[in-house]
Amino acid sequence: MTHLPHLVTDLGLILGAAGITTLLFKKLKQPLVLGYIIAGLLVGPHVALFPTIMEMENITIWAEIGVIFLLFSLGLEFSFKKLVKVGGASSVMALIEVVVMLLLGYLAGQILGWSTMDSIFLGGILSISSTTIIIRAFDELGVKSQRFASLVFGVLIVEDLVAILLMVLLSTLAVSQQFAGSEMLAAVLKLAFFLLLWFLGGIFLIPTFLRKASKLMNDETLLIVSLALCLLMVILAAQVGFSPALGAFIMGSILAETTKAEKIEHLISSVKDLFGAIFFVSVGILINPAMIVTYAGPIALITVVTLVGKAVSITAGGLISGQGLKTSIQSGMSVSQIGEFSFIIATLGVTLNVTSDFLYPVAVAVSAITTFTTPYMIQLAEPLYRATERMLPEKWLKSLNEYSSGTQTISTTSDWKLVLKSYMINLVVYSVIIISIVLLSARYLNPLITQHLVDGNLGNVVTTAITLIFMAPFLWALAVHHPQQEAQGRIWANRNYRSLIIVLEFGRIAVAILFIWFLLNQFFSVQLAILGGLLITTLMVVFSKRIQRFYIRIENRFVRNLNAREIHEAAKMHHTLTPWNVHLTSFDVTPESVVVGKSLLELQVREKYGINVAVIERGNRTILAPTRNELLFPKDKLYVFGSDEQMEAFRQFIQTSVVLPDEVEGQKEDIRLQKLQVKSDSALLHKSIRHSGVREKTRGLIVGIERKGQRILNPDSELHFEEGDIVWIVGVPRRIKQLEETLVNEVAPL
Repeated sequence: MTHLPHLVTDLGLILGAAGITTLLFKKLKQPLVLGYIIAGLLVGPHVALFPTIMEMENITIWAEIGVIFLLFSLGLEFSFKKLVKVGGASSVMALIEVVVMLLLGYLAGQILGWSTMDSIFLGGILSISSTTIIIRAFDELGVKSQRFASLVFGVLIVEDLVAILLMVLLSTLAVSQQFAGSEMLAAVLKLAFFLLLWFLGGIFLIPTFLRKASKLMNDETLLIVSLALCLLMVILAAQVGFSPALGAFIMGSILAETTKAEKIEHLISSVKDLFGAIFFVSVGILINPAMIVTYAGPIALITVVTLVGKAVSITAGGLISGQGLKTSIQSGMSVSQIGEFSFIIATLGVTLNVTSDFLYPVAVAVSAITTFTTPYMIQLAEPLYRATERMLPEKWLKSLNEYSSGTQTISTTSDWKLVLKSYMINLVVYSVIIISIVLLSARYLNPLITQHLVDGNLGNVVTTAITLIFMAPFLWALAVHHPQQEAQGRIWANRNYRSLIIVLEFGRIAVAILFIWFLLNQFFSVQLAILGGLLITTLMVVFSKRIQRFYIRIENRFVRNLNAREIHEAAKMHHTLTPWNVHLTSFDVTPESVVVGKSLLELQVREKYGINVAVIERGNRTILAPTRNELLFPKDKLYVFGSDEQMEAFRQFIQTSVVLPDEVEGQKEDIRLQKLQVKSDSALLHKSIRHSGVREKTRGLIVGIERKGQRILNPDSELHFEEGDIVWIVGVPRRIKQLEETLVNEVAPL
């Protein structure tokens, strides 16, 4: 008998259980994540009713790969530009929620008598909501077009980034076993340094590479290249000391800025689904049902803390950011669950051996309960808002409305703010680039040159010269470049501020000179570093024009790559007039929609639903302010302006499908090539194709006739049927069978 490795047996068992539970949960219209967890519970070592996996170590490796691809996929949906565009409101709401839930989780752990590390990890687990569950619930309830949904999506984006930071901080805390402020600060600065460096380098190199190689790429090669880039960044992150999941997330967010992002997301979805299923099944394998029964009390307490804490903190954050009472309550009731990142954080505690055995199954149990409650919480938001509105004094409601309207006013940005912001961005960005170039040169380039090409001081000189060539454009940008030249010119026109501008300019130049000295100090003595610094500064002044042209080319390529994929939907979703409770959102026209082929005048959407169609996107065309005679086509994207109630009514209308006569709604007919023989008693005999009624009765098409050994392809409609003809029809088999029965009945009385 052939020996089958345990890995294959275990994988078959996992996927078999996952497949069965997936079908069951799909039938019950429940989240598939819960089905995967239950599948893991059934094939795990704690349930003896079914076969059990044999080697948990192999499954752990598969699960780690699953985490990598899950975060790679999240990164593809993330986009750094999207983070900028979610606005201050979503950021404020997310940060308030994270801080509140960290504190509540820690306090709940302490009340339950848990250790400090268990309590801290519990806070991290409770602070992150489930992107997958929320998006699925919004789809099922049809609320994605409402205004609060865009705020929730922004909150989820910020939470994903905070989760990455939490993973780094919790890892550092787990290793040191104490809260050391200096170590935490060092970890945060290190994370910020590498995030910025990877983003800048990735945006500069990867979109250009994909664009140059696009002619050589089909779906297969693009998939392989994307997975290779993901795993290479995973290796790089691990080498630097971060988790592999962080590397996958960063590469996904870099690729999200490219024109290939949607294609990659589509290609990677099957890989993500496979390994993601294995990860969630592995989550269920670690659950001990007996432990859940033992800790039923803590599970109930933590569930209540999660539901109430998240709803209250997000609602408070929405009110603080001026989003209005209704929108704030709807947002708060939408994010009251924990999900994917919570599992990853819980897994981190298990992997590092710093959390107790009970924390993991408790977290999974709370996640399962809050996942089931999510749709009901979203549906309860409207009644809760009405009840709250009735309970609050009229004076309070008026103050909230005035505050909400006030936060939406357009504010002017002073010239000083623009100039100081540009100075700060330049200092941070170019410092990161220059420091990374120097460190790479000292660690890799100098040993390569001195050991294999030129040794001694001459090797150091060669290394310095090569490094300076790479540093020069960024040194020039740091010391001379003026991104806000007009604003600085207006400030310079005021004589009172000229001295401050001069101080800022000399400060920039001094920082650039310090970086030159930092480079030289890596290879030479202090005296030689000072002399060399003066010489290099002089050379940079002499060749300033050439360095400037080189830098402009670098900057243009970076900006071109960064703006290769404009996220119009995200930008437009956040234009809103809060006092009127109206906003702009988009709808896709499906091929089956009742609006296809009709003009805006025929549909009368403004008269019937009170909304305005502001923009129609059709392929590469953008139709601004479409006229009433504009026809709608499949795959058009409509940007519509109106209130939540108007949007919901229009959504139900545009998603209505055309039902043809005699067609069962939602049923897809089977189309086949069928044959029909004309016999001596057939009602078709001596009739023309046009007058036979075959097309009308079968809704099919006659594509060929076999007559006396000859084949007539695509016959003319005036051709008459003869005895013995074999008629080939493309149509629905049941309709053709009905035609045969009809022909028999018509001739029977004769």
